[in-house]
Amino acid sequence: MANELIGYAYLANLAAIQAVELEVECQVASVKKKEIIGGVIAIPSTFMPSPADSILGHILFALKHEGVNLQILAQALLLVSAEDMLSAFSASPNGKYIRVACYLWEHFTQSVLARGAEDIPGKYQPLFDPAQYITCEGERNRRWKVLFNGLGNIDYCVTVRKTDLIQAGISMQVLDRVQDFTEQLDPQMLHRALAWAYLSETKSSFEIEKEIPDDSKAHRFVNLLKKAHEKRLIDEDFLIDLQNQVISNKFDWASSFRLEQNHMSNGYGAAGVTYIPPPPDLCRVLMEQWMDFANHPPAGAVDPIIISTIASFGFVFIHPFMDGNGRISRFMFHHALCQQGVLDNGLILPVSAVLRDRELDYLNALTSFSEKTRRFWSVDWISPDEVHCTFTGHDAIYRYWDGTACAELMFSASEEAVEQYMKKEVSYLTRYDQLKRRIDREFDVADKTLSALVMLCLDQKGRVSKKRRDQYQYQVPEDLFDAMEEAYRELFRGEDGDEVAADQPE
Repeated sequence: MANELIGYAYLANLAAIQAVELEVECQVASVKKKEIIGGVIAIPSTFMPSPADSILGHILFALKHEGVNLQILAQALLLVSAEDMLSAFSASPNGKYIRVACYLWEHFTQSVLARGAEDIPGKYQPLFDPAQYITCEGERNRRWKVLFNGLGNIDYCVTVRKTDLIQAGISMQVLDRVQDFTEQLDPQMLHRALAWAYLSETKSSFEIEKEIPDDSKAHRFVNLLKKAHEKRLIDEDFLIDLQNQVISNKFDWASSFRLEQNHMSNGYGAAGVTYIPPPPDLCRVLMEQWMDFANHPPAGAVDPIIISTIASFGFVFIHPFMDGNGRISRFMFHHALCQQGVLDNGLILPVSAVLRDRELDYLNALTSFSEKTRRFWSVDWISPDEVHCTFTGHDAIYRYWDGTACAELMFSASEEAVEQYMKKEVSYLTRYDQLKRRIDREFDVADKTLSALVMLCLDQKGRVSKKRRDQYQYQVPEDLFDAMEEAYRELFRGEDGDEVAADQPE
């Protein structure tokens, strides 16, 4: 019996069940109590269901000891008869895990258990344990005294586990900090900082897609980002309009959610297909669920960054268009924050700059879901322009996904966007103003030329190189260069360790 799988690990290995790999498995071992040994949850043999092949027994064990995996439960409960469900309920009518199982069984089978008693005494049992998961106020099912408190609904639900990183992210209160910071800025500086943030977010979002936008594309995307603050419900027409704005080639403009299969590939045959979104019919169903989540986010004390993460990554995992999904998904992070009312005065967080610079972390967050779904597709490589993909999995794979890794990334990216990008840009602008005013009082120089020299001096930490001195020698007085270096030393000496370094190559 040692090393025998139990709970979700047992269920996931049934031929009728198709689910992504579990991060940890429960196994029967020679232990006296539940222990974690080398990434495996070791379980005493006395915990085994009786009989050992009881599917319902493993379901109840999993609910008690492992939490909620709707992806597996949506399929496993279909294998349990109504008679077995009623028998287990009759044996323990107040049992919280059998009540949860009955509640889910009725939903997934679309059947009703003909139990005797109509009312169940006692408290409501939350589906997700608030000690383990991020939960919301939820919706009560009176029939089984079960509280659905997941992020989404019973047909489309994302789990975010309360890891140390998630709880640390919540405690950082990034959104409160950025509001406090921007409220301290004078209106002119705030306007300049926001102009930088919009342009930075635009360029970075395109660069993630390995594209450098021209002025026209950049202008359109900046205007698109500003729409994140407009209060309106998301529908198909709104999303189509977004897609048309982020795609410059009108022949690639969408007129509806996609009607054909798409895929992501690194270009190396069938084995190079890295992610395949849900089939078109399922895509439309999931988009209805996703829009419901985005328009009516969970009530209760759910951190806005978590909700915005689900909106952003949920969109890109469904991939409802043939092109433009990545840029729209990053827009959706801002849109969800703004719709929740946590960013005002036109503020956005330049998170795409962080995601661009932390490309591997961003890729790992995406593949935390996408990589695991690949094995549920059969791919026939016909030609470089034609790939035939057949879904062999279950809808539950796309309906229920773990967003923990994605939320961990977006908490740290949001914090970094504020501390390492926005605040540094405001500091740069403040220094620019101080240095420019100082030199402008002493020398009569064209504003465009002075601005360029000030930026060069700041970028070189107080130095004006020989190359730049030669370049501008006929445009400014010769003593301006030394005066600028001296002004920098007086104004900023000791700040961030900056010192003027002379006679070094640029």
